[in-house]
Amino acid sequence: MLALADILEALNQPRPQKASAAIPHAAIDSRKVEKGSLFIAIPGEKVDGHDFIAIAFAKGAAFALIQHEIEGDFKTLDLRKKLSQEDVENLDAPLCLAVDNTIEALQEIARFWRNKLDLCVIGITGSVGKSTTKELAAKVLRQKYHTLKNFGNLNNEIGLPLTTLGLRSDHERAILEMGFYVPGEIDFLCKIAQPQVGVITNIGTVHAERAGSQEAIARGKAELVQALPPAPEGTAILNYDDIRVREMAKMTKARIFFYGLSPEADLWADEVEGLGLDGVRFRLHYKHETLHLRIPLIGRHSVHTALRATAIALVEGLSWQEIISGLQSTSRTELRLVAARSKCGALLLDDTYNASPASTLAALNLLEEMDGKHIAVLGDMLELGQYERQGHEMIGLRAAEIADQLLTLGERAHIIAESARKAGMPAKNILEFDEKETLIIWLKDNLKETDTVLLKGSRGLRMDRITAALEVEK
Repeated sequence: MLALADILEALNQPRPQKASAAIPHAAIDSRKVEKGSLFIAIPGEKVDGHDFIAIAFAKGAAFALIQHEIEGDFKTLDLRKKLSQEDVENLDAPLCLAVDNTIEALQEIARFWRNKLDLCVIGITGSVGKSTTKELAAKVLRQKYHTLKNFGNLNNEIGLPLTTLGLRSDHERAILEMGFYVPGEIDFLCKIAQPQVGVITNIGTVHAERAGSQEAIARGKAELVQALPPAPEGTAILNYDDIRVREMAKMTKARIFFYGLSPEADLWADEVEGLGLDGVRFRLHYKHETLHLRIPLIGRHSVHTALRATAIALVEGLSWQEIISGLQSTSRTELRLVAARSKCGALLLDDTYNASPASTLAALNLLEEMDGKHIAVLGDMLELGQYERQGHEMIGLRAAEIADQLLTLGERAHIIAESARKAGMPAKNILEFDEKETLIIWLKDNLKETDTVLLKGSRGLRMDRITAALEVEK
């Protein structure tokens, strides 16, 4: 377990000769502090973590990283200057540790701590499917190994180091999701995490507003496979069905393991059948083996999630019994799509965590599998940059094929409605809303017990509040 001595050594200070306090947890939010935690005070545009030092200590934090003066009479060790061996002996909590920059100090500590540990790290990135892959792969790997994964979406320059500090000497595997917004970000995260296995899900248009283009996104995601050690120590697990991902095989010296729906892949699936809320059924092929599987993931698209988790498990030496047990131990309640019932009995498919063209198409395909009248409630997809019109038009075309009724929310979603009309969907079956409140009123007045409603839009629209307003109170 991380200790104060490790923090001091990581920040180029003498390591105490006496045993120092163990640190079981690190947090940047005082509400998440536990007994013995390291609290990292990060100054933000609206909130400064330094204002919560007293609260963090009151909740049991042992140490706090700070970068400027704070109110209150707290003992402080100044790590901005070189300390003597005597300075670092007999340090008692609670204690502030003053550094030049708390985020950079957090990253240095995480890099140092990862270097000390002997384990395999699996890095996962891609435009869609990172989190579900991480969750399912962790389920599978835990059939054999003591495994750590990112909590929630802690996948950036702050979240990944925080997760890394949670590693202990008894962890055998770590599955770390890596987010991408700008070039160089994943390479930076890899310098901290040092993955031996890298998984690329796909290349879409999400975050194109910041990255610029799909080509730029692909280059950014490829930083993961470029950071892997050469074979046999390193393995790149790549989506054969995505040409941009397939091309990444040329960018790494690691071993290549392809997965997909093509027999050209090392691990592939066919006879994929969506079973609605009952999961997905498919046939799995690897070398000379064929398995028939049914797992509780929702939608035909989730077969790729299962393939990625299986590929990771095969690379890490799990048996088929362990793999199948892990795949079947998950549940849809652990994933981001939530199924609920409205007060009138209509089925609500809440997939409002976020939205991109790829994930929205997958959600519409799930709606197609369901019984009853199909109502698609689709909101803006944000951060698509130059692909904004193209992405929304594509969704409108597919919605016209699947939905009996289309409701849109937001300025960009008007493009979806326009595209659906041009594709032949009757204008009377398309309603466009600019406010959630009026949309909710329409749904309350018009939903029937036999309806199935898909709700999908970017997180910024907070469309989960529509579900909350409609569903039966628990």
